[in-house]
Amino acid sequence: MTTIRSFMTDDHRRCDDLFAEAEQAVGKGDWVLASATFGHFRSAMLAHFDSEEKTLFPTFEAKTGMRQGPTQVMRMEHEQLRSLMVDAADALQKANAEDYLGLADTLVIMMQQHNIKEENMLYPMCDQHLSAESPAILERLETELCDE
Repeated sequence: MTTIRSFMTDDHRRCDDLFAEAEQAVGKGDWVLASATFGHFRSAMLAHFDSEEKTLFPTFEAKTGMRQGPTQVMRMEHEQLRSLMVDAADALQKANAEDYLGLADTLVIMMQQHNIKEENMLYPMCDQHLSAESPAILERLETELCDE
């Protein structure tokens, strides 16, 4: 049985793989490919954030009444990550390796920390509190993430 945790964790790995493709293109000095692959990564991340913020978090908050807890922290981190992705995309378009690599290092660290919190704390809480709604939530998340 697919859980919210396993489904969303798999999507984190998909985003990580897309980010790694962009890093490989930067390593080869192929700025056109790097910009394109980073664009795919950024689109996947934004779709992931949007599905959490539009579907998962509001459902969790409505069920538990926890509106100032982990979902609020995740939303703040999403904003920080969105800003870093904008800056990294700008660095790629300017073919500025030094700026991009610095931003990419920060982005990797923040994504890892963010994903660990979601995978080890928030998603298990969602599975625990939303077990009755889980099939419908998973269907909606899958639709949203496939529409990217």
